[in-house]
Order: sequence, then C-alpha cells, then structure tokens
Amino acid sequence: MTLSGMWRAAVLLLLTGCVCASMPEEPADRATPSDGYCSWITRAQPHGAGGRREGFSEFRLRVEGDPEHYQPGSTYRVTLYATNPAYFRGFTLIALKEGHNGDQEEDYAGNFQIIDEEDAQFMTNCPPAVTESTPRRRTRIQVFWIAPPSGSGCVLLKASIVQRKIISFQDEGSLTKRMCEKEPQYGETTDKPLLDCCACGTAKYRVTFYGNWSEKLHPKDYPRRANHWSALIGASHSKNYILWEYGGYVSEGVKQVAELGSPVKMEEEIRQKGDEVLTVIKMKAQWPAWQPLNVRAAPSAEFSVDRTRHLMSFLTMLGPSPDWNVGLSSEDLCTKECGWVQKVVQDLIPWDAGTDNGVTYESPNKPTTPQEKIRPLTSLDHPQSPFYDPEGGAITPVARVVVERIARKGEQCNIVPDNVDDIVADIAQEEKEEDDTPETCIYSNWSPWSACSSSTCEKGKRMRQRMLKAQLDLSVPCPHTQDFEPCMGPGCSDEDASTCMMSEWITWSPCSMSCGAGVRSRERYVKQFPDDGFACTHSTEETEPCTVNDDCSPSSCLVTEWGEWDACSATCGLGMKRRERMVKMPPSDGSICGAEVVEVERCMMPECHTIPCLLSPWSDWSDCSVTCGKGTRIRQRMLKSPVELGECKEELEQVEKCMLPECPMDCVMSEWSEWSECSKSCGKGHLIRSRMITLEPQFGGDLCPETTQRKTCKIKKCNQGGLNSDERKRRKEDRKKRRNKQGREESADELAGCKMKPWSAWIDCTKLCGGGIQERLMTAKKRYKNAQVTSCKDRKEIRACNVHPC
Repeated sequence: MTLSGMWRAAVLLLLTGCVCASMPEEPADRATPSDGYCSWITRAQPHGAGGRREGFSEFRLRVEGDPEHYQPGSTYRVTLYATNPAYFRGFTLIALKEGHNGDQEEDYAGNFQIIDEEDAQFMTNCPPAVTESTPRRRTRIQVFWIAPPSGSGCVLLKASIVQRKIISFQDEGSLTKRMCEKEPQYGETTDKPLLDCCACGTAKYRVTFYGNWSEKLHPKDYPRRANHWSALIGASHSKNYILWEYGGYVSEGVKQVAELGSPVKMEEEIRQKGDEVLTVIKMKAQWPAWQPLNVRAAPSAEFSVDRTRHLMSFLTMLGPSPDWNVGLSSEDLCTKECGWVQKVVQDLIPWDAGTDNGVTYESPNKPTTPQEKIRPLTSLDHPQSPFYDPEGGAITPVARVVVERIARKGEQCNIVPDNVDDIVADIAQEEKEEDDTPETCIYSNWSPWSACSSSTCEKGKRMRQRMLKAQLDLSVPCPHTQDFEPCMGPGCSDEDASTCMMSEWITWSPCSMSCGAGVRSRERYVKQFPDDGFACTHSTEETEPCTVNDDCSPSSCLVTEWGEWDACSATCGLGMKRRERMVKMPPSDGSICGAEVVEVERCMMPECHTIPCLLSPWSDWSDCSVTCGKGTRIRQRMLKSPVELGECKEELEQVEKCMLPECPMDCVMSEWSEWSECSKSCGKGHLIRSRMITLEPQFGGDLCPETTQRKTCKIKKCNQGGLNSDERKRRKEDRKKRRNKQGREESADELAGCKMKPWSAWIDCTKLCGGGIQERLMTAKKRYKNAQVTSCKDRKEIRACNVHPC
C-alpha cells in the first residue's frame, strides 16, 4: 500500500470510529448499506486523545468575500486554513443542503472544482466530497465551489481537519459556513435602501470590473470581431438620485450608453445633479471584451462615500448588442451598525434598456415603440437570443464586480475594525510624503519598528511609537503617536511563489521548420492569482532555437500542414470547399516551389427543399452619414443566387444609428418688423424696426446680431407761429386716417368677401427650452356670395418661444 493510501485508511478509521491496534491493508467497512449515500461523513465524531475542545479556533473555513448569500450558478473561492503555528495533514470538505443528513445524492448542494491536484482530489467513495491528495503537512488549501441552481435554499459548507490523531469536525463553528440563496436581484424594481445612513466620516472604495463575457463561456453567436465593453460610467450618490433601476425607464444619457456605448451624455446628467453626487466613476472601454489577467489587468476606479451619498451605481454596454448592459443600481455601502461595508462581490447578467427590439448581438436597429421598462435578460426571451436555454436555466454571468473598501477618513462612529487586514488596508492608503506635524506639538523620536505580526507569508502589520512631550497650543490637535505599515514574515515578498501560483511548463512544441534552423515554444498558465488582485508578472511562454536535418537539399520546398477546410459554399445541395497551406521555405536554389498550396473539392449539403438564397458576407459598416450629431451608417451584402431560382427575401442592407459630437447651431432670428411711423409730425424724427431671437446659439455656433435698427426721418419744417384753422383741420383728418389704418387692414378680408373670426389663443410651445414655436389661427366666419374661393382663406401666425438654452 502507498503512503497516501495508508494515510487515507487511517483517516477513515478515525472518522468511522474504528480505533484498532494495527492498520488494515484496505479501509474496510467504510460505508455500510445502512449508512446511505455517504452520510458516514456527516455522522463521524471527533476522536483521538484530545477529542473536541471548547473554544477551538485554530482552523477556519472561509469563502472569499465572506458573503452571507450565494448567487445561483456563481463560482466562489473556498479556503481552509490554519492559524500560526497550527497545521493539518488531512481534511474533508462537503456542501450539504441545510436540514439534510447526506443519505442521498440530492442532499448535496453545488459542485466543487479542484484548483491544484497536488493538494486536493474528490473522495472515491463519496464523489461530492473533496479530500487531500497526499497526507503532507500544510497550512491552507483552496478549491472552487459552484453554487447550486435557484431553489436550493440554504447550504452548509462543512470541513473536517485531521491533525495527528485529533479530528476537528464540521459542527465546530469556525469550520462551518452557512450561505443562503440570494433573493433575485433582477426583479420588477431595484431594491431601495430602507434606512438613512448613520455612519460617520467618509470611506474610500476601489471598484474593479472583471469581464467574463468570452467565446468559451458564451459560445452561441459570439461576435469575434467587434466584442468589447464600452466605457464604464457611474457615481456615488444620494437616495434622491437614481442613475438607472429595474422597473424604471432610461434617461437619454442611459439610452446613449445602452445603444451607442457613449458615456458623454450620461456624465453630463450626473454632473448636473450637483450635491446629490459625491464622485463620478469612470473606466476606459475594453477591446476585446475578454483577456487573461496576466495579459491585461482588470480595470478599476476609486470613489468616496459619505453619510448622505452612500449609494453607488454604474453601467457599461455589452458591445455589440441592441441595448444590453450590465451594472449595479443604488448599491448601499453603509451598514446598519453605522459602519462602512468591507467588500461587495457581485456576478452580473445583462439587462435590456427597453429601447431596441433586437434579439441577437448584431441585430439591425429596431426601436422599441413605446419605450419599455428596464428588465433583466432571461434564457427564455427568444430562441435566437445568444442566452437562450429551452429549459429556462440561469444565464451564465458575463461579468463580476468587486467593490472593496481601501480607506476610511475622519472620525468614525464604529471605531472597532472589521479585521486586521482592514486596518492594514486603511493604513496603506494614507499618504506619507512629508511630516506635517504642527510646530506646537513636541514629540520624542520614533521607536524602532516592531516585529511583523505574521511569521508566515500571510499579510500582517508592524508598529512603531513616539511620545507626545508637550502641546504648546491646545487649539491645534496633535497627530497620532502610533504608526503602522503592512508587512509579511521573513523571506517573503510580493513576488513569492505562494502569491502567484504557476503551472508546470507544457512540453515543447514541434520545431517550426522541418529542415534547417527554426524555433520551438512552450507555455504554462496561472493556477492561482495573488490575493491582492494584482496581475502575475511571471512569463507564460518561452521560446528557443531548434534545428532539424542540417543537410537540407537546396531544391527542397518546405510547406506547412494543410489548414482546415472552409465551409461548403452551398447551404444545401452541391457546393465547393477549399483549404490552403503556406510555403515556409522556398528552394534555396531560387527555383519555383512546385508543391500545391490550395486544394478544392466538391461538398454535398442536405438536399435543398426550399429556394436557395446564397448571400455574400456583410460589408464593413460605412462611415457615419453626418460629421456631427446623430446619423446613420449602413452595411450591405449581395445576392449570389441566380435570379431564375426565385425571389430572395433576406435583407441586403442594414442601417444602424451612430453618434458624433453635437453640431454647432448658429443663432436664428425672426424677420424684421415693418418700420414704425416717424416719431415727429414735423421736423427731424426717427423710424424704428425690430426682430426677435428664435434660437440661441449652441455648441459654439455664431452669436446673435442686433435686434433693433433705427433711421432718421424728416417731415416738412415746423411753423414757428400758430396754425390756422384749415391746417388744424387737415392734421386732425390725418390722425383719424392713421387710427383707422389698422381697422382697414383687419377688414380687408371682409372687403374681399369674408367675415373672419377673432384670433385664437396661442397654443403651447413645442419645447420647454432651446427654442420652440407657437401658433394661432384665424378662420373664416362667413363667406359672402360674391367671395372668390381663393380670397377667403384661414390665416395662421407663428412665433418663437422658450428660446433660452437648456
């Protein structure tokens, strides 16, 4: 028997309660028929000289992020570790539905996934359980746990530890982790914070976005060429402002992010909220959507929260898509204990903005009329959807967001730290550039640094102190007398292999040349990323020169292997397919390579039962139809089927919206009014005319010109003496004529054979700002018999309104 087998037999004997004088060759009676599926694990009791110990806390089971709830189908990192100086040699790890005893396979919840096969393996006689691969001394192991589907209820993650002859089992508090299914986040409406925030000071957070939308996880119709995440936009804000929410309608800014991936309007809307917003959160777009973390680090941004602005929201577009996004809505970072949340880890599925009816990634633009409410995508939305599942299962998350507190400032209500790591994290963020100690504070020198609190490569802290000797001005506060900084045990560093675990090198590839000098390569991958979230800096690929057959014939012609066959040119019936290979090395004597590099052969597809419709690939999208503002772009494809085969109903052209910076808008003026009458009845006077501003200039347009013009007028010279009676009579008649002029104009239509109704009231302005129009009407009340058809018409007046800028 191997050492590993002997060790597992010993562990089994301890678990089943059989303490024997000698060790059997095989683990007999591991599970009797009466034991059920593998419930012997859950019924085992602690054994050994020590038995169960009160207050036992040397070993702990931890789920990354310490969540109290699990998201169905999500993956969690589970760590089993011993505190210094303890260690363990064997372990068992299970996930059991609460209230079940493990008699049946259905009692176990979710699935474990092995990270390192040198540390862990699945138990032979109990497949849901994970145990050690070899009985060696260790202080921690890690596995992944994939949460069960919706409806599984609460789950107990339970571990047992074997240390020498003592078994510490699952029912001890630190080795049992209870997690319940999270209520669906994507309901009819976004959950609102129930209580006002009572925390003090401010907290600083780092949000990191991990895009998991990839062809491997989401293979159906995955857009290989243009997949990307748009620029991320969000804010920390108060309860009075909502960026977006389930069950609500999108703003214009959210719509532009959802459909075009443009954050410009959204940022403008956020900044207009003034004191309702504390921090604007922004990250750059990611092209392509997914890359390994050792190639491109996950994007992140930092933001702050306070008592009145303790919510955090963001969104980013899944591109290309009709109007699909992911994000968080009004995530509350304030706790009911008047503190700040340590960490939020959330898996994200796409949601529909309700503005476009497309069902695939690259569906043509089809506006939703009327606009619909924001809702989550489901696996039963449409058979053509890339997320469709006929069984209605959960959509595999396309992203994960981690929001982690990195610092706290100001006086805190809850001064008790969450844990040591949090203290270190907060202190590490403090800026320690120059000594800003006031001159009124007299201190002793700093003491030497203390030893690190961690003797291993786990994160710890060290401290130094100084004494306040005198405070010359009591109104000026003196800084702290203790100083902390993060540290690790002797011989450890951030580049230690324990923080970035790499796999072994894969075997060398074949030499790139079949004759002569070439190169070969080998690869390895990251098995475990550092706990601090940074990318691994170790290389994942190596190359070296290689030589095959030094004596190459000068007339030889080296070619690559044949590539894969292209798809058949026909979708049904008889077609053609081709494959290619390349010349790696032409003959050294300068002759032409005679090897074939292209092969073509016939291919037969299923018999055509409908009229074939052969189409060319889509062309690239054209440039936007405008140089500024909103426009459209198109792409086309050609019909390749012969016309005589019948009409093809497939669309040959697609149109979608595009958005460029807003166009400059020049000032718009109304027409000039008529010149007024002369301001004097004799001598020199002036005439006046005016016009209105119907639209103020916007986005850098031309400014408005003058709105009033004046010119002089001259009537006959005024008499110095009194006027005779004939002159006064004539002037009186002139004034009477001027007063009746307006009446004659209004009755002109009557003279033409019409009697008109009075003007109607002005209708409401078409815009609230930015320049609209108003109308009023005058309609014919009565037509006389002698009226001409064209001489008696309804009249309409138009004027500008609300010309102030938005």
